[in-house]
Amino acid sequence: MLHSSIDRAAHATPPVLARRIRGLSDRAIAWIFVAPSVVLLLAINIFPLIWTVRLSFTNFRVNRPNEPVQFVGLRNYLNILTDKDIWLTMQATAHFLIWTIVLQVLIGFALAYLINKKFRGNDLWTTIIVLPMMLSPAVVGNFWTFLYQPQIGLFNYAIGFLTGADPSSFSMIGDTSLAPWAIIIVDTWMWTPFVMLICLAGLRSIPSSIYEAAECDRASSWRQFWTITIPMVLPFLMLAILFRGIENFKMFDLVVQLTGGGPGSITELTSINLKREAFEKWRTGYASAYAVILFVTVFGLASIYVKALNKVKQR
Repeated sequence: MLHSSIDRAAHATPPVLARRIRGLSDRAIAWIFVAPSVVLLLAINIFPLIWTVRLSFTNFRVNRPNEPVQFVGLRNYLNILTDKDIWLTMQATAHFLIWTIVLQVLIGFALAYLINKKFRGNDLWTTIIVLPMMLSPAVVGNFWTFLYQPQIGLFNYAIGFLTGADPSSFSMIGDTSLAPWAIIIVDTWMWTPFVMLICLAGLRSIPSSIYEAAECDRASSWRQFWTITIPMVLPFLMLAILFRGIENFKMFDLVVQLTGGGPGSITELTSINLKREAFEKWRTGYASAYAVILFVTVFGLASIYVKALNKVKQR
């Protein structure tokens, strides 16, 4: 059946086209198959980027399409870089980014190290730990919003049970000092399994013969951990930090579901601030410049980090 279909397709091919196809190299044939995907990616990614850069030098407002668009040069960029409110959102983003990465790496590596030790129920516990990562951020946000409720939330009752405090005496998402930590806790709960899986892959990639040789040299378990485990897992840890850093820098949906940037603007990250500038204040040109600055920041930091990661791999 398959051969008959191929034969019919071959006979239906015009002779001129058939001769041209036979004369193509393997590289040209590969490009024929890849070209549609490349064109689609360019249309989805490159064109919007170029258009955004163009708009960043104008005063364009998408809700006022009939107004003349004026070229303002670098004014949008200067206004952004000198805006104190934007620097406060950068500070909030940095606080969220640093603490989530630190907690996720420490807890994720610890869980991976424990799971790597074969014990009864290993697979079951691995599945249970990975479950939060499989949920939608919107579902997680709504779920934790109920947990954080002062009157009925289980989180407050758990803290009250451990510390003796009145569960209704504090609100994790309503207090300016606790709201940032509320988001950090939820993001850590959700994405620590991702870091754990990467670290687990690194731990299981270490040949057992290295540990056997270290035991022959009478190296202690502590010595093996610092001289074998950590150096060989370090590239995987750095890779996990890179992935989580990029994702958390543009965190949006989880924060919107939990706090919406509040109370006040204490949890307003750069992504939420950008959305408000673009779709609430309708300052499209200004928001485009804002987006370009964030893109350059992430791209520049990621490029430097990748170079450091490559040096670690080459050791």
